[in-house]
Amino acid sequence: MIIYNVTSNIDVSIHDQWLVWIKEHIPQVLATGHFTEAKLTKVLVDNQSGSVTYSVQYRAKSREALSNYYTNDAAKLRQDAFAQFGDKVLAFRTELEVIDEYSVKFN
Repeated sequence: MIIYNVTSNIDVSIHDQWLVWIKEHIPQVLATGHFTEAKLTKVLVDNQSGSVTYSVQYRAKSREALSNYYTNDAAKLRQDAFAQFGDKVLAFRTELEVIDEYSVKFN
């Protein structure tokens, strides 16, 4: 299982607008058919720089699905974000391979 992680540093001047936008953007990414789910998380750091950091983790169906996303959809979706927010959002992407998963079951 592959997780495609997008970490974004958001300038506080556009934070509220970006948060509305990302909640619409995530379903668009899922609609490409390459991912099975996504999680939007706020990075909990004491940020003095006038920005807020978020992470979106998309669970890819497979390595091939992620490659197809890069080939067919990523550029357009990234352009849409840049057109909307310019350099007020700085994003970096990482790929994570899930080795094993654990959970606690409660009675």
